[in-house]
Amino acid sequence: MVFFIAHGAMAAEGNGGADDCYLDGWQYSLQCSRITVGKEDTQVKLAVMVSPALDESGEEPLYLLAGGPGQAASDLAILLNKFRKINQTRAIVLVDRRGAGLSRPFSCGIDRNTPNELEVISKSLADCYLQQTTFANSLSSRQTIEDLELVRKHFGHEKISLWGGSWGTRTALLYQQWYPDSLTALVLDAVAPIDTKVFLGASAAEHALQTLVRDCQSDLACSRFGDWRGELEQLLINWDDSAAKKFPDPVTGRISEQPMSLWALQSMIRAALYSPEASAQLPFAITEAGSGNYLPLAGIAGFFSDTTTGMSLGLTFSVACSEELHRISEEEVAADIAGAFIGRAFLEFFSRGCDVWPVPKRLYSKPEPRHHPVLLISGEADPITPPIYAQKDLDYLSNKQHLVVMGGGHINSIRGCIPDLIDKFLTSPEVKLDQACVKDIHRPPFMIGAYGPELDRRGGSDSKGMEQGGSGSD
Repeated sequence: MVFFIAHGAMAAEGNGGADDCYLDGWQYSLQCSRITVGKEDTQVKLAVMVSPALDESGEEPLYLLAGGPGQAASDLAILLNKFRKINQTRAIVLVDRRGAGLSRPFSCGIDRNTPNELEVISKSLADCYLQQTTFANSLSSRQTIEDLELVRKHFGHEKISLWGGSWGTRTALLYQQWYPDSLTALVLDAVAPIDTKVFLGASAAEHALQTLVRDCQSDLACSRFGDWRGELEQLLINWDDSAAKKFPDPVTGRISEQPMSLWALQSMIRAALYSPEASAQLPFAITEAGSGNYLPLAGIAGFFSDTTTGMSLGLTFSVACSEELHRISEEEVAADIAGAFIGRAFLEFFSRGCDVWPVPKRLYSKPEPRHHPVLLISGEADPITPPIYAQKDLDYLSNKQHLVVMGGGHINSIRGCIPDLIDKFLTSPEVKLDQACVKDIHRPPFMIGAYGPELDRRGGSDSKGMEQGGSGSD
């Protein structure tokens, strides 16, 4: 439930003193500190990275909260490019929570070279939990929020505003509950409300796929693929060892040594729905796969080779198993997966992991009314946190605005005019935003051939053009 960005390196060590450092995705130096938290075998030097405001207007800083759970705030440095106007008047602060990024990453040795098989990952997790049980049991959302409050006080920030993405919205909403007096405003992109069981994600993924079907059908070029959703159904039903062994390596294009399991195939298609750019390639890739050509699907799989391993999975399971998975019943699972292409694949990954990660259960209290200004941002075709979550599960927030990006996937803060709207909201949070520009954000062109959407724009609308490339949506 996150978007993934290249990881960076940090220069500062110490305990509180700030030094210049750099992160991937942002060309300018940051002021970076280490703040020691915890004791003995749970001790962590929190990595804190600050992009200072360019002027001294006195605006409260904006803290960026990463998703996952398991993503690092240092992975969000690329957001600074789109938030430069915001950064003019307010500092932007990134805190890698315990167990993530540069704050004692808890990845359990699972990386891009780990076979994408549930049995292998589950065995690695079981060994990891036994080796670091105390650390695994110590990680929680409450701990993360206490650390954020410690950082706020450390820097002398009287009040702060929060931007949260995906699971980071859950963290922000919990911070709002527990430290309301420390907070000015919230920007929540891809909202995971406190009471919403977001790991019941099969129906959300199917809704995102159906939205893609709708948009493809209304596009002159893409509509020529016909019932590619039906082809996907047959592809998944008929997927067997023979097909799995023919799936190419995303990098080399040659037959991979690691077969593409049905679980991995379903998960890859779901991951593609997070990104409008990747999902625009699905109709063509699935149609080709139906004819036995798996290369286009393999290319999409290459976009997401680090989707799982980009997380610190020890942290992911400590939070997900203690705070989320135990809330879900089998009856709810059955209702969620009915008719969904993903079936149990998404939930199965976490269920199998939690079986070998027996952290104590942690319960949330019922949210109390809060009156801070809140800007909600949703993608219409988000496969994990659809707009309905923000619309129906945040009644306790009395002062909120909601932006919905049509055809948008997971995380939309960097798209179109959204950065400008975020800046306007933070500057004047009580003023209702003019949302007209959001309608100008469209899906990227659909891929309709091996060369993408470009060739058909220069001519060629016949079947030969279909094979070579063609026009997409605006």
